[in-house]
Amino acid sequence: MKRGASRATLAFMGDAIIDTLRRSTALPVFVVSGPSGAGKTSLCAEVLAQLPWLQAVVSHTTRPVRRGEQEGRDYFFVDRSTFERMIEEGKFLEWAEVHGHLYGSSLENMKRPGKEKSLLFEVDCRGARQISQTLKEAVLVFVMTPSIADLISRIQGRGEMSPEELSVRIRTAKSEIQQAEDFDYLVINDGFAEAVDELKSIVIAESCRHRQSVASWRERWTKEIDAL
Repeated sequence: MKRGASRATLAFMGDAIIDTLRRSTALPVFVVSGPSGAGKTSLCAEVLAQLPWLQAVVSHTTRPVRRGEQEGRDYFFVDRSTFERMIEEGKFLEWAEVHGHLYGSSLENMKRPGKEKSLLFEVDCRGARQISQTLKEAVLVFVMTPSIADLISRIQGRGEMSPEELSVRIRTAKSEIQQAEDFDYLVINDGFAEAVDELKSIVIAESCRHRQSVASWRERWTKEIDAL
């Protein structure tokens, strides 16, 4: 996308991308969300590794790179001024500020590399709500630990954190948990392998259910039978 494109042009391109997703009824869009520390990133990474026809939408963020993360694989890391300019230019399907950092799903990154790919978003609850408002057929999955104590332990295990920071994350988690009923599925991340199987099963089952082009398949089979 050329720099300096008009807002109208960007909006038109965004609508075109979204319309393409809506027409792809055989390829559902998956949105995985849940509180920080619930393990959604690890779950999504494993499911993506096991299902090559599933494509992650890599988000942009203003937070610093963590050890082991790679540009373009985990996130696109940008400074705050760049992110805010992208907001002003209408380049995001959804965006939110979480714990002082900006995160967003770029419309440009939603372009499918091929017809066989379904898209997977890993976003916070606000992002999930924004996506579902635009893509109403999106499949929403909420990931949570079996207890609040377990969630707090996992958050603390990420490294040193001040009591104030922990308090903010707990308050945010409390708010997000209240939204769990708005999601289509709930995955309790108690055992990692079991949670991976649950998320993968959801993706596979919904992919089969969304194959609404039965008529085209029936027509194809009929022609093959007639050709025998």
